[in-house]
Amino acid sequence: MNYITSKHEGGAPIKNSSSPAKENIVLFPKTLDYYQIQLTVMLESERYGEAMELLRFLLQCQGQEQRNYDEWQSLLEWLETAFPYVSRNGDAEGAAPREDEDLREEDMARILAKSKQEEDAQYPYKLLQRIQTEPLSEATILALEQLAYLEGADIDEALATWLQEAQVHPLLQFRALQTLRRRGMQGTLQLNRGSQPAEIEIESVPLKSEEFPVQVSQVLERVAEQAEVHEPTLYYFAQELWGQFIMSIYGSAEYRELLDGEYALLDIWAGALHQMVSESLNGTRLEEETRGMYGITGGMRFQFEAAYRSLKGFVKTSLLDK
Repeated sequence: MNYITSKHEGGAPIKNSSSPAKENIVLFPKTLDYYQIQLTVMLESERYGEAMELLRFLLQCQGQEQRNYDEWQSLLEWLETAFPYVSRNGDAEGAAPREDEDLREEDMARILAKSKQEEDAQYPYKLLQRIQTEPLSEATILALEQLAYLEGADIDEALATWLQEAQVHPLLQFRALQTLRRRGMQGTLQLNRGSQPAEIEIESVPLKSEEFPVQVSQVLERVAEQAEVHEPTLYYFAQELWGQFIMSIYGSAEYRELLDGEYALLDIWAGALHQMVSESLNGTRLEEETRGMYGITGGMRFQFEAAYRSLKGFVKTSLLDK
């Protein structure tokens, strides 16, 4: 995700599938490019519910050519027709439960992967080759997702060995751990997370955001509260960055420190996240103002700056900066 300049004039945060009023959000060209890329990624990875939510948000924005609105509306209507079980807000009448939606998408992915394996017995090893030799990208992540549905005990061994012996980007590393859990692998792996060794229990690797400890979501809740008052468009970007960042540090010393830290540490991370995204969107660094929002005192400044540097370092080396 590229964090690119966007401006706004008040309005509501992008939160819990709510959309800002059309007169409140203006998308500048580079911001529009970012959303178009995200939409493409969502469709390619069959995240249709998220694609619908993003389309509804885009239709509420102003300042675009009419052809853009027409295209978004047509695509939204097609998705709603093709995938009626994906509700508008998760509770529409007649909509299937989220678990059913996930099951259907998982079944489709499994059928597709196995059909490719039947056509080409070497298909799993081609996916492994892509994962192990190509840089972090949506293609390598999608290859990992497909491997979750393919048969072959040697796949587990190959992935585990690669994780333990190769220098792997922490985000791709986490995705591979998720794949091992989906494949039913059990036990622990000793591997480097960040700059230090870590012991990862495969059965405990989160597959969904809800499976992370509550402290992870509490950081986002703090950002949502401040974004609603000070910078409504910020929350969407913060949510995306935080989710990717947490996956990249999962199991590391930094991750354990976040979970074991005092209440104030959550404010520090929330403030650093707010600062990182706000600076990326607006091009200005109002650090003192941000620290004031989150009650970060002078004595907490060192921790705040450390959290900010960690987030910034992640953005420079991840998909979010490509």
